[in-house]
Amino acid sequence: MHAKPLDPNSDNKPVIKAATKRHVIFIVLSMALLFLLILASIATGNKPISMAVTWNAIWDFDATNSDHLLVQHLRIPRSFIAVVAGFALGAAGVVMQAITRNPLADPGILGINAGATLAVVIAIALFGVEQISVHMLFGILGALSAGLIVVFLANTAGTTDPIRVVLSGVALSAVLLAFAQLMIVNSDEQVFDQFRHWIVGSIQGRGYDVLGLLTVITVVGLFAAMLISRALDMVSLGKEMGAALGANLALVWLLATFVVILLAGSTTAAVGPIAFIGLTAPHIARFFTGPNHRWLLPYAMMIAALLMLFADILGRWVAHPAEISVGIMVALIGGPFFVALARRNKLFEL
Repeated sequence: MHAKPLDPNSDNKPVIKAATKRHVIFIVLSMALLFLLILASIATGNKPISMAVTWNAIWDFDATNSDHLLVQHLRIPRSFIAVVAGFALGAAGVVMQAITRNPLADPGILGINAGATLAVVIAIALFGVEQISVHMLFGILGALSAGLIVVFLANTAGTTDPIRVVLSGVALSAVLLAFAQLMIVNSDEQVFDQFRHWIVGSIQGRGYDVLGLLTVITVVGLFAAMLISRALDMVSLGKEMGAALGANLALVWLLATFVVILLAGSTTAAVGPIAFIGLTAPHIARFFTGPNHRWLLPYAMMIAALLMLFADILGRWVAHPAEISVGIMVALIGGPFFVALARRNKLFEL
């Protein structure tokens, strides 16, 4: 008897189909859970609102009903800002870890958080700006400037060294934060009061103006991230291997830096520095997807959005009738959770 020759493609098709089906199921279930958390977020707060009233406020709005006004003008934009910020931070973390090949890489190592911090301090202390949407514009410019400076400092002979990126980012962050602290210390109490609500990472008081701008920038950044997802697969294998596979390393670095600055910079400017989301979400996602960035990006986005929204809800529930800022809750949840993940085998293998 002669053995029938094997078709390698036929062996792979069932596996690929099963993996794709599993990914689709995960995304659908995550979206369903996200929808439920959004409803819970809208109903949770200093004044609890029943699900029935929440539902009526969304689909049968009555401008004379104070609960409906609260839902429409405060709770809905707050909830969706948490989701969009989670999407942005999750994707930014994936891209940052891919191009640096550093499992501990966080978007903040580009100096983005420090740049946004100094810019917001300048807006509040020097120009007396009080509108959160204007704070956001200053923060975006600060984050963009800091990120570009770090890339310039890390560039050697036309190539960007990941180690130099980290060192440059840490050094620049220290300098920018020192200037920010100097300005805050020498400012009046009103300036400090405005600044402290931003620096701890807060979604409270953000409206549709912040949501609209953040959403537009995030959509552009996520679209660019998906465009370079295959190139990230190659770059994450190393400089030599990536070049051998045909990746244009300089172009990938340029686009990836643009994506991180756009996503993490706009989010930091909108809600303040949020720790651990961009660091932890990619690792959790990698347990399900492996190193394939085409699926790693949407997984990390969904996981980060769920974490962000859950932390915001928990912060309002734990300290009711007051609340704990989402940045603090994320750190309280993400810190121990990340340590627990780190103790598991092969967490830091990209």
